[in-house]
Amino acid sequence: MEALIASLRRRFARKKIEMEVEAELRFHLESLRQEYLQQGMSPAVAMAATLKRFGDFERIKSLCVEISSRSQPLMRALKSFLILMFLAGVLMRVFGSAPQFRQVADMLLAVAALSRLLLYARGLSPTSFLSKNETSAPLLFNAGAQTPVAPYNDNKRTPVERVISDE
Repeated sequence: MEALIASLRRRFARKKIEMEVEAELRFHLESLRQEYLQQGMSPAVAMAATLKRFGDFERIKSLCVEISSRSQPLMRALKSFLILMFLAGVLMRVFGSAPQFRQVADMLLAVAALSRLLLYARGLSPTSFLSKNETSAPLLFNAGAQTPVAPYNDNKRTPVERVISDE
């Protein structure tokens, strides 16, 4: 029974990761398409140039999901460690009598709380703050216009990094 629950939990976590990665990639595609439209390209030419520059969307998406999925156990371990650090700080603060002991406890509490806050802020997704109308991009993918491109170029940059640096 526990294996079934763990399997369902992993499946739903992976779906959530896939949705977040896809929303992020679509945002970058739409931004690049808008940039091409502002340069005077027609919508069809802008979309074709966007897809050519970005590369194979599905392959990049699957690689990003895989990378994000690999980091999940490490993040859980880090969060557990921060909880233990916080609890150690609380125990030291309650049962410590020396001023230096309490100062160490205060530092443990501060480091654990601020680190956890940083991890929380890092995990926020911009799409969670947008309305449903703003998150759907009108991108239509034409499989015939897409040319497969390696996920990394010669400079070891991903498509998102290439779009940002305007390479």
